[in-house]
Amino acid sequence: MKLIKVFGLMVTLLVLVACVTINIYFPAAQAEAAAERIVDDILGGQVPEDKVPGSDKGAGLQRGDHRQIAMGILEFLIPAANAAQPNFTVDTPQIRKLQAGMKARNTRLAGYYSSGAIGFTRDALVAVRDPAVVPLKDRNLVNKLVADENRDRNALYKAIAAANGHPEWEGDVRATFAKTWVDKAGKGWWYQDPKGRWSRR
Repeated sequence: MKLIKVFGLMVTLLVLVACVTINIYFPAAQAEAAAERIVDDILGGQVPEDKVPGSDKGAGLQRGDHRQIAMGILEFLIPAANAAQPNFTVDTPQIRKLQAGMKARNTRLAGYYSSGAIGFTRDALVAVRDPAVVPLKDRNLVNKLVADENRDRNALYKAIAAANGHPEWEGDVRATFAKTWVDKAGKGWWYQDPKGRWSRR
């Protein structure tokens, strides 16, 4: 009888090991804090204190004698990476270079944000909202500044996802920045809502 219980326990363990997959989820809180630091630096705002995401600990499991042994073996067989939080990084030479370029360009873009000529789009880019506000002689310059800014923004989101070893996070990074750009926009600046409609802060 005891042998049957042990055999049943081993079969259960093998099924559990076969079914377990380790998923690394997008660390939204860390990404938001990083986006705030980058956007504040580019727009010239105050850098907020780092947000330390809280650990999400599940409720303890009640274990019987056999369950306690099974869980001990299972924890040995399956690494603790399942519960590990990734170290979200935005500090690479490429990211620093893109950030510096965008910060320098912002001194030229700021006036066009304030006038309403350009605004933040729902996909974390910049668009010419009202070309009539821009003097005719400056329109080519504004179009070039917007194109250069969007090139760097697209590269930044891609670089951040790649720096964290998860290129598939690019969409999540972009969504995080889309919200942050709007949150940090100056008074009177324009932005698109999720449906693409222009609003003013």
